[in-house]
Amino acid sequence: MSTSAKLASVALRVPTGLFILNSALSKFSLNREAAEGLQGMAATGIPALSKLDPEQFGKGLAVSESAVAGALLAPFVSNRLAGAALGSFGAGMLTMYFNNDAMTEDDGIRPSHDGLSLAKDSWLVSMGAALMALPKKRK
Repeated sequence: MSTSAKLASVALRVPTGLFILNSALSKFSLNREAAEGLQGMAATGIPALSKLDPEQFGKGLAVSESAVAGALLAPFVSNRLAGAALGSFGAGMLTMYFNNDAMTEDDGIRPSHDGLSLAKDSWLVSMGAALMALPKKRK
């Protein structure tokens, strides 16, 4: 892999991984009320999540985010695998954006004021795709 590809990999993986890890760590100590709030929002994108116990949901979310962050931060994980994890995570976040009318303008695409925080998750999908497109390491 060229030096520029290595730099691109680090630039995509490290800040994103640290951001997601920070988010994950804060979720390990969620109280029930906070977990219920996150679960309610997540269920707008994936309705089956409403069937989980809120505390189980909160811990599962924390573990899932930790796994994505770990994949991004671990240098032995390939760019393709880390990118697939990040892209899938971002796509899951975007289901909340597109399935909640309050998040978009009337056209269903552009973010409303309330949707700006979720619209940024499109960047996660893009960064995941960029990681998957990087060349493989030479053996």
